[in-house]
Formats: sequence, C-alpha cells, structure tokens
Amino acid sequence: MATTENSKRSAPRPWTVRRVLGIVGNLLACFAVLAGAALAIKWINDTEPSAQQVNATRKSAAIVETVVVTRGTHAPKLAVLGTVRPAQEIVLSPQVSGRVVELSDKFVPGGMVLQGDLLLKLDPADFENAVSIRKSELEKANASLQIEKARQELAEKELALLEGSIDNANRGLVLREPQIASIRADLSAAQASLERAQLDLERTRVVAPFDAQILTRSVNVGSQVGSGDELAQLVGVQQYWVIAAIPVRNLRWLDFPEEQNSGGAGNGSRPKAGATVRLRDSDSWPEDTIRKGRLARMIGTLDQQTRLARLLVTVEDPLGMESQAPPLILNSLIEVEIEGRPIENVVRLNRAWVRDGETVWVMKENQLEIRDTEIVFRDADFAYIRKGLENGEEVVTSTLATVANGVGLKKAETSVASEDLETTP
Repeated sequence: MATTENSKRSAPRPWTVRRVLGIVGNLLACFAVLAGAALAIKWINDTEPSAQQVNATRKSAAIVETVVVTRGTHAPKLAVLGTVRPAQEIVLSPQVSGRVVELSDKFVPGGMVLQGDLLLKLDPADFENAVSIRKSELEKANASLQIEKARQELAEKELALLEGSIDNANRGLVLREPQIASIRADLSAAQASLERAQLDLERTRVVAPFDAQILTRSVNVGSQVGSGDELAQLVGVQQYWVIAAIPVRNLRWLDFPEEQNSGGAGNGSRPKAGATVRLRDSDSWPEDTIRKGRLARMIGTLDQQTRLARLLVTVEDPLGMESQAPPLILNSLIEVEIEGRPIENVVRLNRAWVRDGETVWVMKENQLEIRDTEIVFRDADFAYIRKGLENGEEVVTSTLATVANGVGLKKAETSVASEDLETTP
C-alpha cells in the first residue's frame, strides 16, 4: 500500500509536461525568426547595387555676371529704430482758483491752438471786485498824500516866520517829512496791490503758452479748479524729437553738429549742422514716403536694457501743417536712417557679394580668384572695403557650384554657351 502511494507522488503531472513543451516550442520559434532575419539581411547586402565614383570634368567656363568696382568716398547709412517724442510738453494748470465758465471750441483732445489763443476762462467776478477795492485804496492813499503835501506847504510858511528859532533836528518834523514818507509807502503798497489784483484778473483767462496740440483735457464748464490743478496736457507742434539707439562702436561714424559756443563758430562762420536723417514709417505712411530730420546730439547715458547709445534727432513741422508731409505720431516706432561720416578711398560693394570669411570672388584673366579683403564698415546694404580690391577689377556676383582658385569663368554678356559636364565611371 505504501509503494503504491509513493509511485503516485513521483509520476509527473500532465500540466507540468505541457508547460515545459510550450517553453521549448517558444524558444525554437525565436531561434527560427532570428535565423530568418539574419539570412534576409545577408541576401539584401549581397544583392545591393554598388556605387561607382563619377569624376566630373568641366569642359567649358562657368558663365557669370560681374560688376566693375571703383574706389571713392562714400557715406554709409546707419539704419536703426527710433521713438517719436515731443520736444515741448506741459501739463497746463491755472495760477488762480475759480469756476470754469467758458471753454474754447479748440480746447478738445487733438485740437490745434496758437500761442496766445484763449483755452478757458474762470469766473472773473471776485477778481474784478478785488480790482475795484485796490483802486479805491490807491485813490485813498493818493488823496492822503495830496492832503499831507498841503499841510507841508503850510508848515513851510509857518517855519519861515519862525526862522532861527527851530534847530535843524526838528526842522523835518515841522515840515511833516515822516508823515509824507509814510503816506508814500502806503501809496506804493496800494499800487502794488492793484497791479496784483489786475494780474489775477488776467489769469482768469488761460491761454496757450505756445503753438500746441491738445492731448488731454481734464475740466469742463462748471468745474471748480484750484491753483496747480491739471487742466490739460499740451505738446508743441513746431518740433518733435526722435530718440534712436545705435551700438556704441558706430558713434565714430556719425557727424554731430557744432555747438553755438564752440570755437569753430566763433570766427563768423555758421556752425556745422548735424547729419541728415531720413525717417520712414511703413505702417502708416504711403509707400516710399520719406521725412527728413537732423542729428542733434548724443544723449549722455546708455539704455539700461540694451546697452546702446541713444541719439536725439530733431524734426521740424512734425505734423506737416506747412507741407504735405505725413504727420509723425507720438510714441510710435519709426525707421531711422542716419547718414554717416564719409569714408575715403574705399570700395562700396553690395553685402550679398561678400562671401564667407570676408572674401570676394574676382574674375581675373577669365579665372576665379578668391580675394581676402579688409572691411572697414558694414551698413544694411553695403560693405565698405579698404583693402583687397582695386579700381577696375571685376567682382563676380553670380552663385557658383564650384568655388576654387583658377576655375574658368566667362561673362554672361559675351557668351551664351551652357556649362557642359563630361562624366566618366
């Protein structure tokens, strides 16, 4: 009985045999897949076509376009962005307190006013009353002076009768000189009070301090205002500023104006004006429209964020009131092109024709010559070359597939033959 139970325990269970056979089958399948993949890769490598080296030989010269360069004196143009600012800007305030009783039709945002134009009027009643009072005080002081002068004349007659009996120390008292001096002082004070009252009355009429445009208005008829309260914001229309920024290294190429008190202007000659500046606004102006300004001076500090030098450009008649020029808009960004200081004895070449490493392609004896150059300055369009090119040399402007010294070239206007390649395996 015990033997039978032991045999049952040692016999393998059916589910265990099936599991082992499954694992062995999976392994055999994986090996088969890997072997098939290896055979496929070997077959692809064996049947892939082999690449053959092709040597290209140019049978004719490359057809190119060229320009003949000349040395001369050229003025570079520095293109930057600038911000339009007012040259004159004030917050208008009254000098006296009162109630607004009248506003000018021009005293509205965007309105144009001339120097001296009435903008608003304060209630003058209290100030007119003050003027009347000060006039009466002045008249009273004047009458007192006349009375005192009459008394002085009488005292002079009495003094003549008592000649020799009154010493010099008391002579002024007898002639009422202290009383007359006091009344004269009162008369002067009354006159000053009257002038102050008249001035306050004039100040009830608030006028434009210069030719200006109204940007904002803060009051209306009936507003009660005090001295120093804001009435409006005005900007002058005779001149605007454009604040532009350029790299510090480019300052040496700019012509700033001579100051009026500089030594150059002391010999009777007119001081030198600043460089010409051309302004463009592609967003709001008609195409190809340009306005001109003048470089005025350099602002003494760098921009804290960009570390660029800031320039001040002046623009006369900014709103085009005396011409048909488009108006400048305050706080707008505008394109600024400053005419730089002339550079002597250089070749001015389009920047697109300067190749990598500041080289240019020169056509010399119908062959390509890669020429190193020394570029003094680059602006938005041109490179100004000091060394590397001479008068009459031809610079290649075309793009070449093969770039090497000695490549054959032919100018397009003298030949129409196409480039021919001979290939050999």
